[in-house]
Amino acid sequence: MRISENAHIVFDVHRRVDELEEEARGQHLIGTTKRGIGPTYASKASRRGLRVGDLVGDWNTFCEHYELLVNYYQSYFPNLDIDIKRSLEELAEIRVRLKPMVQNTTFLVNKLVKDKSNRLLVECAQSTMLDIDFGTYPYVTASNCSVGGACTGLGLPPSSIGDVYGVAKVYTTRVGSGLFPTEITGELAAKLQSIGREFGVTTGRKRRVGWFDAVVLRYSHMINNFTAIALTKLDVLDDFDEIKIGKDYVDPETGEILQCFPS
Repeated sequence: MRISENAHIVFDVHRRVDELEEEARGQHLIGTTKRGIGPTYASKASRRGLRVGDLVGDWNTFCEHYELLVNYYQSYFPNLDIDIKRSLEELAEIRVRLKPMVQNTTFLVNKLVKDKSNRLLVECAQSTMLDIDFGTYPYVTASNCSVGGACTGLGLPPSSIGDVYGVAKVYTTRVGSGLFPTEITGELAAKLQSIGREFGVTTGRKRRVGWFDAVVLRYSHMINNFTAIALTKLDVLDDFDEIKIGKDYVDPETGEILQCFPS
């Protein structure tokens, strides 16, 4: 295993802040997994974040910056209880274990790509519709989940990308809040959730389920330019007498078919 020295670290303070921010939204929940992803990206954007390279680098400098990070969040959340001393003791142990695995992965990956005998498979996180820029904002994650994420996440030039494989279930699922045009509810939804084992990997929550949405797939293809598409879980629908597909979105005021995916 190799860990990028540029990878930002999700600390306990980020997880706790994620929980507090979600609680503060009241009835307007996003449905975050409360794993600290959003606050970590916020720290990154504000240049307060700490990277793996910082952790395995000068220890005194890391400790100083970590304390500043915690103090910053505590200034906004006075009840945020973080034991800085204990956290740093735990991080010191993690530091020792991680150090042999930390590397300049940008150089490593580009070196592998230049060797034409190598074939690399890159898996982007989550899905296009959770992309921070092109997904169903604000019900999205904090990163770029489209094919462009391979470039921004790994430091690869766009010209190095070959085939792009889209992967989609033959029905639609969603965790948390947000619009869901083809959503199924009631007994039919419970049946699909049970057979498809549709429970969030991180949270364990039941996923919302719905019929296949061709509008979403066309939109995703437009952004990613799929070479091929793999449709999964077809067997889950074996016991359904009727299978529906969402073909188009219609403007509720004019009744006309929408030509663009609504932002």
